[in-house]
Amino acid sequence: MNITESLLYSFGSETKIFKKGEMIFREGDQALYYFQIVEGKIKLNNYNEDGKEFIHNILGKNQSFGDSLIFLEKKYPMNASCLSPTELIRLPKNNFLELLEKNPDVSIEMNHCLSQRLYYKMVMIQNMASSNPSVRLKGLLNYLRSFHDEDCDPCFSVQLTRQQIANLVGLRVETVIRALKKMEKEGDIKIQDRKILY
Repeated sequence: MNITESLLYSFGSETKIFKKGEMIFREGDQALYYFQIVEGKIKLNNYNEDGKEFIHNILGKNQSFGDSLIFLEKKYPMNASCLSPTELIRLPKNNFLELLEKNPDVSIEMNHCLSQRLYYKMVMIQNMASSNPSVRLKGLLNYLRSFHDEDCDPCFSVQLTRQQIANLVGLRVETVIRALKKMEKEGDIKIQDRKILY
């Protein structure tokens, strides 16, 4: 979801700057804001009882987060932290709801965005149930590519490390590396200068 900055500011949003590694919110914090990324990269994650990280998503410029929880009286079920220096626009929950009420077109776009996320979450859950690492990786790559307009094959460049990919699909990094090599050999992806093209 990407709402025009001028519209966000007209409803009382503010710009916040974060350093690399800084937390935007923690698991258990009350959901109070709509966030939109102006520059930078953030990750949404959890840690299990053994301290193993699970990454829910990695988001970049013009993407939003925290929006689905604005409609619920719930606490964040994950952390949000900066993978790079990040500039965000932050709009308080009540102001955001007022913005949607007064701008039905934005509200419809929000529904579309949330529906798309829900759809790909369901697809990802189905893929995660597979014991085949390639199925899990293809599910993730399709999800990531869905946020971009390129319609060529393969041209979408995956801007994630092998470790981040492993954390997103619940596999060991060695398994991801082997599966990616197999996928390259089968023509599903290209790897150029260590970048995955899908």
